[in-house]
Amino acid sequence: MAVKGESVGRLLKQAEQALLRAKNAALKPIGLTLAQYVALGELDRQPGIAAASLSRGCLVSPQAMMIVLKTMEQQGLISRLPHPRHANVLELHINDVGREALHAARAAIGPVERRVYDAFTAKELAGLSALLTRFVQAIEPED
Repeated sequence: MAVKGESVGRLLKQAEQALLRAKNAALKPIGLTLAQYVALGELDRQPGIAAASLSRGCLVSPQAMMIVLKTMEQQGLISRLPHPRHANVLELHINDVGREALHAARAAIGPVERRVYDAFTAKELAGLSALLTRFVQAIEPED
């Protein structure tokens, strides 16, 4: 039986929404949003990153990232420091409070991700990964 492209698109959207709902629910008791969790992870990997680069890494607009950063700064999760060479650029750093929140968030998200991974064999996960990579490449062909 042939699967229509519309059905595949709908299933991908349902899978994405189910994963986002589950992750948001896991993060809620910690007081983080999914956007904050992703941003904290990027800041942990790339200390001193600028907001524009962070927004690209988190796949959100610079405007949306500024809202996330403002909230995270108010919560005491991050610090903004002047760049040593560029007067108009602020470096973003995760602080100890942010690292504790990130650690708690990873612990909360872990069971959600394990449920997904445990639903598939290693071979199925590899196949799914290959198929999704092809899907993305078909939509966003390399120049």
